[in-house]
Amino acid sequence: MNTSNQLVQKLWNFCNVLRDDGVSTIEYVEQLTYLLFLKMADERQQVGLGEVVPLGLDWPSLLDRDGDDLEVHYRHILESLGKRQGTLGTIYRKAQNRIQDPAKLRRLVVNLINEETWTSVDADLKGDAYEGLLQKGAEDTKSGAGQYFTPRPLTRAMIACLGPRPGETVADPAVGTGGFLLAAHEWIVDHHIADMDVDDKRFLRDEAVRGWEIVDGTARLCAMNLLLHGIGTPTGKSLVNVADALRADPGMRFDVIAANPPFGRKSSMTMVNEAGEAEREDLVIVRDDFWASTSNKQLNFLQHIKTMLKIGGRAAVVLPDNVLFEAGAGETIRRHLLAECDLHTILRLPTGIFYAQGVKANVVFFERKPASADAWTKATWIYDLRTNMHFTLKTKPLRKSDLTDFIAAYRPDDRAKRVESDRFHKFTYEELMARDKANLDITWLRDDSLDEASSLPSPGVLAAEIVEELEAALAHFSELAATLPLDLTTPK
Repeated sequence: MNTSNQLVQKLWNFCNVLRDDGVSTIEYVEQLTYLLFLKMADERQQVGLGEVVPLGLDWPSLLDRDGDDLEVHYRHILESLGKRQGTLGTIYRKAQNRIQDPAKLRRLVVNLINEETWTSVDADLKGDAYEGLLQKGAEDTKSGAGQYFTPRPLTRAMIACLGPRPGETVADPAVGTGGFLLAAHEWIVDHHIADMDVDDKRFLRDEAVRGWEIVDGTARLCAMNLLLHGIGTPTGKSLVNVADALRADPGMRFDVIAANPPFGRKSSMTMVNEAGEAEREDLVIVRDDFWASTSNKQLNFLQHIKTMLKIGGRAAVVLPDNVLFEAGAGETIRRHLLAECDLHTILRLPTGIFYAQGVKANVVFFERKPASADAWTKATWIYDLRTNMHFTLKTKPLRKSDLTDFIAAYRPDDRAKRVESDRFHKFTYEELMARDKANLDITWLRDDSLDEASSLPSPGVLAAEIVEELEAALAHFSELAATLPLDLTTPK
C-alpha cells in the first residue's frame, strides 16, 4: 500500500459493514483511533522503543481473544487506559466500545488493522490517511461532525499569511480535529526545516503547538491526528487540553493563534422552573480580561484569543458576520480591538464552503500590541472573496487556487507593499470609526446576478445556495425557539 487514498479506502470499506449496526462515521473513526494506537504502541515496543501500554491492556491481549471474551476485554482496556495521564489518557478519556458484534470487532482487529505495520508507514502518509477519514466523517452531516472541520485550503491559506517560524508557539482554543495546528507544523517543516537544529526539531514536536477542545470524542481524534503526523509522543504530555477554553485565562501566551470557533451565537443552559417549564438561560461570560461581558460565543472567543496572544503575537480567526456589525457588546469589542490591537485585514469568505450550512463568515487578522494612548489600527484592508463567488461542498468545493490571489494581495512578507484592487480595499481607522457602531461589515462590489440573468451561477450551484439560505433561516428560528419556555407539564 503506497498511497494515503488506498489506505483510506481500505479503512473506509469496513465502515460500510459497521453502518448496518448503527455505527456512525465519526464513531467508526473513534474506534479506529483506539485500535490504531494500541497496534502502533505494540510495534514501538517490538523494536525496543519502550512500553507505552501496560501488559495485559495491549494489542497482543486482543489478538488472543474471540467472541464475548474479546468484547468484554476490549471494554476493560478502554476503561483502564482512560484513567491514564498524558496523550494516552486524552485518547482514551471516556472511551466506549460502539462495535457490539464481537465477530466484527475481531475482523477489524485481525483482518484489517493487524495486517498493516503502521510504524513503517511514513508519517505524512499515515496522517493524510487519517485526515481523509476525518473529512469523510465531516461529510456525514447527520452526525454534526462537520463543525469540527475547517476546509483545508482555507486553513493552509490562513497559516500562510501568519507564517509561523521555528521556536514560535502556536495555539488553537477551539482545536476540533487539529487542522490549524497541523497546517502550522507543515508550514514550518516545509519552509524552515533546513535551518533547524536538533533542539528546534524537538521543540516543534513536543512544545510548539497546543489546543483546547471541550468535546472528549473530538479531543481524542485531534490527539491521534497530531500523533500520526509526528507531533507529540505517545508517552509525553498531551498537547490537547480537554476543557472549556472560555472558562478562564489559561495563563499561557502564544506567538501565533489560528482558530475557527464553533458556530452558534449563544452559550446557554436549559433549566426547569417551578412551573415545570423548560427555560434556556443565556450564559454570560464574565472575565476581568474581557472588554465586554456577553453570551455570544464568537465575541467571547475573540476576546479570549486576544488574551492568549503575546505582545506582538498574531492571530487569524474565522468569525460569522454578526461579529462585524452586532451592537452592544459587539460594538464595544470592535472599538477596543481596533484601538488596542492592529486589526489589519479582514477576508470576507464565500458561502457554501463549510459543512455547517448557511454560514456567512470572515477571517479576521490582527496583532496584539502594548498599551498606547493612540489607536494601533491605522487601516484595515478588506478582501471580498464572497461577492460573485459561488461554491458548494460537492459540485464546486473551495480549492487552494481560489485563495492564491488573496495570499498574494495580503503580502505576508511585507504588508507595507499592499496595493488596492477590485476585491481588496483599504479603510482608514478614521473611516471605520465614523461608521455607525464601528460596523466592519463593508461591501463595495455589485452582485452581477442583480444586473442580468446570464450572470447567474449554474442551476446546481444556485439550488445549493437557496438550500443553504433556507437552512440558515431555519437555524435562526431554531435558536429563537430555544429561548422560549416550553411547558413540560402533563396535559390533563
